[in-house]
Amino acid sequence: MAFEIGDKVIYPNHGLGIVERIETKTIMGTTCGFYQLRMANETTVFVPVDNVDGVGLRRAITDEETDRLFFLLGDGKIENHQNWKGRFKDNSDRMRTGSIYDVVEVLKSLSHLAKSKSLSFREKRMLDRAKFLVVSEISEVMGVKTPLIDERVEQALERCFSTKAKNTARSVAAKATRAKNSAADEDEDLTPARPAPAVARAAVATAPRRAARAS
Repeated sequence: MAFEIGDKVIYPNHGLGIVERIETKTIMGTTCGFYQLRMANETTVFVPVDNVDGVGLRRAITDEETDRLFFLLGDGKIENHQNWKGRFKDNSDRMRTGSIYDVVEVLKSLSHLAKSKSLSFREKRMLDRAKFLVVSEISEVMGVKTPLIDERVEQALERCFSTKAKNTARSVAAKATRAKNSAADEDEDLTPARPAPAVARAAVATAPRRAARAS
């Protein structure tokens, strides 16, 4: 992927930057091209042109994609891992991809987890980083101040948690209903057949005699 001067780009785990220059440098006898990026915090980063895909450098999202991001933030779908080690590895891998959609999943997962338990220092730092990356990119693309985008992200997350809770409650209720119906069916199968009424048995017993007298 090639970039031009002035392009807004995302450097994974660092956030949004602008391509200020494209220059050639010779380092340890090797000459190659570099993108000079000015990051949002005013630091300068050099990315080798030949290693753009390797570091995950990408263009910032479009205006249309911000709508999809807010939809995903509030869709109620949250991946939860009970195992800390597996959860941290999966989230770390997502943060390194450079995809804003992966970062959104990390933000939802850790934000939801933080409502029920204290996060470790490393996960708390990852959560803060994920939120910064999401808010800063949307803010830059939409041209809206960060506090306003931060508020919208929080509102979307609250919708997500509410929808998740409702879906979980419906799932539990449906399982309880199925279990109740299954138990009722088993009880019905185990119920012994009722004996025939005495009158009916007597009628059956006298039927042959009547038939014999008639003959």
